Amino acid sequence: MLKINQKKTDQPKANHRQHIPFRMNFLFVAIFALFSLLIFRLGYLQIVKGEDYTRALERTEEIAVNTSTPRGRIYDRYGQVLIDNEAKNAITYTKTSSTTTKEMLELARKISKWIDQDTKRVTMGDKRDFWILLNPEKAAEKVSKQEQIDLSKNDKLSKRDIQRQINQLTRDRITDEELASLTAEDLKVLAIYREMMAGYAYSPQIIKNDGVTDREFAIISERLDELPGFNTTTDWSRVKKSDSAILGSTTSPLEGIPRSHLNYFLARDYSRNDRVGRSYLESYYEDLLKGQKAIVKNIKDRTGKVIETKTVREGEPGKDLVLTTDSDLQQALENIVSNKLLRLKQGPNTSALESAFLVMLDPNNGEILSLVGKKVVKDESTGKWAIQDYTFGTFTSAYEVGSTVKLATMLTGYHEGAARIGEVKIDQPINVGGTYKRSLFNPNGRVALNDISAIGRSSNVYMFRIAMGLGNATYRPGQGLPIDKKAFDTFRENFASFGLGVKTGIDLPGEYTGVTGTETIPGKLLDFSIGQFDTYTPLQMAQYVATIASDGYRIAPRILKEIREPSPDGEVLGELVEEKPVEVLNRIKNSQPEIDQVKKGMHYVYYGNNGTASGLLAGASYDGAGKTGTAESFYYTGNKSNPVIPTINLSHVGYAPSKNPQVAYSVIVPYISTNTKRYPSATASEIAREALDVFFDLKRQRSAEAITSSSPEIKIKKVEE
Repeated sequence: MLKINQKKTDQPKANHRQHIPFRMNFLFVAIFALFSLLIFRLGYLQIVKGEDYTRALERTEEIAVNTSTPRGRIYDRYGQVLIDNEAKNAITYTKTSSTTTKEMLELARKISKWIDQDTKRVTMGDKRDFWILLNPEKAAEKVSKQEQIDLSKNDKLSKRDIQRQINQLTRDRITDEELASLTAEDLKVLAIYREMMAGYAYSPQIIKNDGVTDREFAIISERLDELPGFNTTTDWSRVKKSDSAILGSTTSPLEGIPRSHLNYFLARDYSRNDRVGRSYLESYYEDLLKGQKAIVKNIKDRTGKVIETKTVREGEPGKDLVLTTDSDLQQALENIVSNKLLRLKQGPNTSALESAFLVMLDPNNGEILSLVGKKVVKDESTGKWAIQDYTFGTFTSAYEVGSTVKLATMLTGYHEGAARIGEVKIDQPINVGGTYKRSLFNPNGRVALNDISAIGRSSNVYMFRIAMGLGNATYRPGQGLPIDKKAFDTFRENFASFGLGVKTGIDLPGEYTGVTGTETIPGKLLDFSIGQFDTYTPLQMAQYVATIASDGYRIAPRILKEIREPSPDGEVLGELVEEKPVEVLNRIKNSQPEIDQVKKGMHYVYYGNNGTASGLLAGASYDGAGKTGTAESFYYTGNKSNPVIPTINLSHVGYAPSKNPQVAYSVIVPYISTNTKRYPSATASEIAREALDVFFDLKRQRSAEAITSSSPEIKIKKVEE
């Protein structure tokens, strides 16, 4: 029995010993499986995800850095600088994504000891925010706990809205006395701090670039290791050597991108504080003139701190632009127009006179040689008349131009069958429904004129008869004049082929096409034929006469001649990138004999015994062909008691020499006199003659200089301030 009992007692122990190997094996298998999973996971992390985690540890970010690269220069056709760049010292700050407000404030305090900073740009809002930053505990007491609870009960407000209202209440409750506690040194720190805050992360922000002294520049340069994010560099300011408004202007780094164009520029990788073209050429050719930003690679650690910066692409200056204009010619013509305008304004009946225009271009390629627009204004400080630049008025303002359009009227008549080459028509006053219309030179008689003398003597009646032909009208003295109203469209379609009443195609923004009359009564059709209805710009008139000079080819006027690489040394123009091509817009519908006949009429104007500008070019070393114009117009005063004043506009168009023309020109002097009977009628012609003399004198001088010059390179001409 005893033996049997022992066996029963040992049975559980034996069973227990049998389970131990199983458990050990299970444990080993589990450990092996776990280690396998761990090894697999490590392999996955190192092999598959290794590069991703490496990049996470050392984050690399390529960004375009707002480096101070100069904009392209602008030159005239002979290499004279019109807009230049002036280097100046600058102090910049670049913050990172991990830079704290406290760190920036400490830096601002430190640097304020070494530089002077203008505080004029500090706003009241800046002061309030800065006071809060300096006095957080006092600021927290401005809005009570109960007020905060009451705001939180408003279900219509989000947490962000609630905090925004709390912040606004805090600002509003800061007293004048508390703001007055900010010392002059505090305001200086604030002025620096606000500029530091204005920049983007990793993009240099200019802290000071005006009036940085050599001492300030040196002190900051020596302490850059103490001022993380700060740097000393060279900035550029735009310097205009010409007063011409069409050159345009740029914003400053402080102004940055205009709010009205912010989205446009941000979508093109600009920064908010980038300087951009604000108007005209600086704006129109922004893509060429802007410098190319440097591209840098910032290598950051896991905290976002930049541990290394590598330059991927250096910044590049903008392209240089060579214009078609001649600075010497421009300056001389500006003087002519300015002096004439001042003398006129000092005479009688000039209350409406305010401007004068002169355009010169090459009829062979459309290159604008000179755009002159001047406005006379009262100088408030002296009480005397002064001249302002109004160059953009040459293509943004339009006027009735009178008889200068008769060239287009004659050519329209030829094409539409309302006139024939050499046709004689009788010039005598016509009576339309009791209203008399006549030519200035023939108030009462009967004069037989052919097409050449009709242009040369400026016959209104000859043009009226062409208009009647276009309108299928039968003239009966004293009766009405039924017309086909389609004649207005016929006239305008033909005039448009010369550039009248349509955009000229100039490479400048804001071009105006003029006013198109809406009335369709017979008398207005007759007025249209002599330039007394629709209005045209001075530039349109220049393109119009250039079209005739070039045998009917209408060429787009252009202000840009060449695009060049930046000058390598500031002495010689850079390598040519692109030369702007001649753009022929259309050819008028007239035959060459018809165009030649009109040219003969224009020649008669200057050299015929009865030409309206006979003797104008007497004694000149060149000859030419032209057309004068006088228009009755109305000046709108804005005065309720006398809103409209009858005035006179003078105009003159032409080209020279008469064979192989080198220059085409237009002159308009609007509202020259409020006395419509007596006025200085030769003014526009006098301006044209003086302008031609200057043009050909300069041409002779340059021809002589070219003979003695052996250098094929275009030298940059420095203009003294």
